[in-house]
Amino acid sequence: MNLEVRAGSIVDAKKCAEIVSDWITKTEWMPRLFSQSELVTIIEEAIPEREFWVLGHPIVGYLSFQVELSQVVALYTAIPGNGVGKVLLNKIKQRYNYIQLWSHSANKSAHRFYRREGFNHVKSMENGADGIPETQFEWGRKTIR
Repeated sequence: MNLEVRAGSIVDAKKCAEIVSDWITKTEWMPRLFSQSELVTIIEEAIPEREFWVLGHPIVGYLSFQVELSQVVALYTAIPGNGVGKVLLNKIKQRYNYIQLWSHSANKSAHRFYRREGFNHVKSMENGADGIPETQFEWGRKTIR
């Protein structure tokens, strides 16, 4: 398996949607809000609006980053716990001095990962964009002035 990070494109949306759909299926607390075909459309529409990075050939993970907000909007891997998320997150950490993200509050394994990667808990909200409680994390590189 080739674990090269590359800029994603519209043709990658289907595989990325499969990764998200598989995660939803395996995650007890996550309701299925969108069909797989709807996920493909959502991802296809997001790709031109964001930095979109994929890892592997075949793809084993992706990260979607909204530059204007300095926010990771999506980070999904097909093989959690194997360094895929770290590689993708490092791509963004190399490019920016500040990053924020929202994570479903029930996703404790993701929270442990973000803390290991130097993110700090900022706040929580009862209803995220999808109606599920979310927790905000931030990361920042110290800069010398």
